[in-house]
Amino acid sequence: MVADEHFIIRWPDNFPLDIGAPLLCAGVTTYSPLRHFGLDKPGISVGIVGLGGLGHVAVKFAKAFGTKVTVISTSLSKKKEAIENFGADEFLVSRDPEQMEAAAGTLDGILDTVSAVHPIMPLINLLKPNGKLILVGAPEKPLELPVFPLITGRKSISGSAIGGIKETQEMIDFAAKHNILPDVEMIPIDYLNTAMDRLAKSDVKYRFVIDIEKSLKPE
Repeated sequence: MVADEHFIIRWPDNFPLDIGAPLLCAGVTTYSPLRHFGLDKPGISVGIVGLGGLGHVAVKFAKAFGTKVTVISTSLSKKKEAIENFGADEFLVSRDPEQMEAAAGTLDGILDTVSAVHPIMPLINLLKPNGKLILVGAPEKPLELPVFPLITGRKSISGSAIGGIKETQEMIDFAAKHNILPDVEMIPIDYLNTAMDRLAKSDVKYRFVIDIEKSLKPE
């Protein structure tokens, strides 16, 4: 295979390609907005909405930047993993009005990784004045946008998709330096249909990686 050098990523030595492969998608999708919107400064408070394929990587990057990380999830069952496995500092159950009210105005920025339709008003209330809510998830239906709290707090909502080759290389180098890897489950190619069924049920922690080398059968 021949490829243009402008579209090639240099993979660091001793950094596992199989486990690290999802960084080329989930990694840069979360690294890029954290850097672009200034949510990479040590000591600031960053919220990560959702602890799935994107969210768990976002927590790892945000912690490596030195920020104080709050995971926001609908599921209390993810609290132990968020704090003990991924190093989150705080955990909020978004369906608990008392928790959300107590945390109002405490976050400098929020990275929302959730692709399901969900209310964003409670998230906006968590932001400090001049705070930023960045959407990287893609709900299939439009979200309801409350304007008044944006105006009164000079808060902003933005979106981010992915990064370019230069930023992807920067992300990979940063991940290798700080030993940031996604949590993956390696599967053979003939497990793909089962994996798709499990994905539909959110039964994966947190990325499937197809082992092509072991899936190839000699003729």
